[in-house]
Amino acid sequence: MFAEFMQYLFTGITIGATYALVALGFTLIYNASSVINFAQGEFVMIGGMGTVAFMHMGIPMFFAIILAVALACLVGVALQRLAIAPAKNADVVTLIIITIGASIFIRGVAQVVWGKDYHVVPPFSGEAPIRIGGAVLNAQSLWVLGIGAVLVVALILFFSRTLMGRAILGTSMNRLAAQLVGIRTQMVLMLAFGLSALLGSVAGVTIAPITFTAYNIGILLALKGFVAATIGGLGSGVGAVVGGLLLGVVESMTAGYISSDYKDAVAFSMILVVLFFMPRGLFGARVVERV
Repeated sequence: MFAEFMQYLFTGITIGATYALVALGFTLIYNASSVINFAQGEFVMIGGMGTVAFMHMGIPMFFAIILAVALACLVGVALQRLAIAPAKNADVVTLIIITIGASIFIRGVAQVVWGKDYHVVPPFSGEAPIRIGGAVLNAQSLWVLGIGAVLVVALILFFSRTLMGRAILGTSMNRLAAQLVGIRTQMVLMLAFGLSALLGSVAGVTIAPITFTAYNIGILLALKGFVAATIGGLGSGVGAVVGGLLLGVVESMTAGYISSDYKDAVAFSMILVVLFFMPRGLFGARVVERV
């Protein structure tokens, strides 16, 4: 019984770490521009599918991953420059629709370029399982957790120790004031979208050896990432991490002890329960505009 519980817990934490990275991407863009980017899941897809495509060209995995992440960052910057920036004075609903349209467009291009087949990336360090307390932990899960932790720490240091990080925070608090003190807010927004794409693509690369990757995997991951970010408190980095891990564990426990048929339903029910009792989420301090 204990071994079974630990198995579900390990699985949930691994999945939750992925949701946390996607949720951090939502949070980063929301803080910088007040935009809820529903194309975030496509960055995850580009990370996994890009790695597969570059490896099929004969490029070693390490360099294929770097190229895939770079490709996702370019797409993120292009999304901001070509879709978001021209509509900077649009209302929130219009911006959300733009990101949904961008998501459909990116997914369509990926389907044409990479096809509809499902692919898997080889594990980073072999397939030998690790046994802990009677449960089996996939070695790739440690990569997911380790890389996720490194990225979270790197983001904390970036925002607290670098001028560009502080510029993003300043822009999120008051864009006009940031412009008055000389911050190039459009450059800051481009960087925010690029960093968001980096987080999503790294998540896509690290989970690809555990799950399959395909042109359409971003749809559900974007929704789950948004749920995680909202549960934690949209705009809170800590909330994104906690919300992602909580969502992953609840999903895994539901699938294990009840039925996998209810996994997604329970996940989306969580957002209703949390927001009913805590409208700003678990760690939310900012008022989220209702749409």
